Amino acid sequence: ISSYSSRVSAAKSSLRLSSRREDTTATAREASRTCMFKSLAQARGMALRTEWKGRAPAKPSFLGKRKYANVPLEELLPYIDWNPFFAVWQLRGKYPNRGYPRIFEDETVGAEAKKVFDDAQKMLKSICDGRKLQANAVAAFYPANAVGDDIEVYEDDTRTKVLETLCTLRQQELREEQGEYLAMSDFIAPKESGVADYIGLFAVTAGIGMDKLLAAHEEKNDDYGKIMAQALGDRLAEALAEKLHRDVRVSEWGYSADEQMDAEDMLKVKYQGIRPAPGYPSQPDHTEKDKMWKLLQAQDLASIELTESMAMLPAASVSGLYFANPESKYFAVGKIQKDQVTDYAARKQMDLETCERWLAPMLGYDR
Repeated sequence: ISSYSSRVSAAKSSLRLSSRREDTTATAREASRTCMFKSLAQARGMALRTEWKGRAPAKPSFLGKRKYANVPLEELLPYIDWNPFFAVWQLRGKYPNRGYPRIFEDETVGAEAKKVFDDAQKMLKSICDGRKLQANAVAAFYPANAVGDDIEVYEDDTRTKVLETLCTLRQQELREEQGEYLAMSDFIAPKESGVADYIGLFAVTAGIGMDKLLAAHEEKNDDYGKIMAQALGDRLAEALAEKLHRDVRVSEWGYSADEQMDAEDMLKVKYQGIRPAPGYPSQPDHTEKDKMWKLLQAQDLASIELTESMAMLPAASVSGLYFANPESKYFAVGKIQKDQVTDYAARKQMDLETCERWLAPMLGYDR
C-alpha cells in the first residue's frame, strides 16, 4: 500500500479513539454556557404525544431469552457496512465518491481504498474458511410498560413482577421549533394506558477467537494484519446486529412480518423500529448495560463479558434495546441539567457524584 506506515499509524489511532470513552467534560462545560434549557418538568410536559387507545402492539413469538450460537459467518457478509471500515484507515473520498463503493473512483484515495478492500476480502475468506472467529448472539423479549421516564420490564404477561427498571434520559436543551422533548420511555405504552407493550434486548459478538488471531499476527510483527483483523471483527459484529434485527422484525418479534428490504435499505435504516445502545446519543448512560446483562444473561448465553467500566469483551461486540413502535426514532439527548441528573440518580439508586461522573460529557452545568 502506498504510504503504508502512515495508514497503519492512522488506523491504530482510529481504533484507540473508538475503543475508549473520550473525556469531554471541559468541552461540555464550555458549550453549556451557551445553551438554554427546559426544566425537567417542562421537558416532561412536552414528551412525545401518542394516542395509545385502541393500540395493540405485536406480541413477540417468544418471551424470555434465546441464544444463537456459532452463527455462520457467511450469513453475515451481505449485511456488512463497509463505510466505517474505510474510516478506520482514514480513507475518505470527496463528494460524490465518499461512500462505498464509489470511494474506489476517488482520484486521491481510490486506488489505496481498493487495495485495502481487496486485502480485507482475502482475510475475510481466510477467517470464514478456517472458522477463525465465532459469532454468538442472544436476544430477549419481555412485557414492558413506561412509568414516567422509566421502563418497567416484567417477568411475564401477568405484569405483576418487575424484573428490572430501565431508566431513560430526556432532552432538555432548548431547540428552536422543537415541539417534543424525547426520552426512550416515550416509545413504550404507559402503564396507566392499560396497553400491553413489549421491549426487546440483544447482545452479539463476532470476536470469539480474536485473541488467537491477533497473536498470530503479533508473532510476525504484522501490525497491518492485526488492524485488519480487528476492523473485520467489528464489521462482522455490526453485520450480525443488523441481521438479527431483521430476523427480529420479520419473525422473532414479527411486527414487520411482510418486510421486503435489501441490505442497502437496511443500512439506511428504512425499517420500522430502532435498536439504541447504552453509551450512544439516545441513552448516553453506559451503566444501563448492567441491567441488560442480567436480563439477557449475555455472559452465560453468548460469552460476552461486561467489564467494570461497562466495556464489552470481546471488543467486537454490540448490544442494545429493541423498540417496535412505528413512532420510535433515534435522537440525541444532548446536554442535561442538574434537576434531571438528581432525579435520575434517585431513580437508579445511585449517589449523585457517581451518576455525574458517568454522565460527565453531557452535563450542562458545572459540578
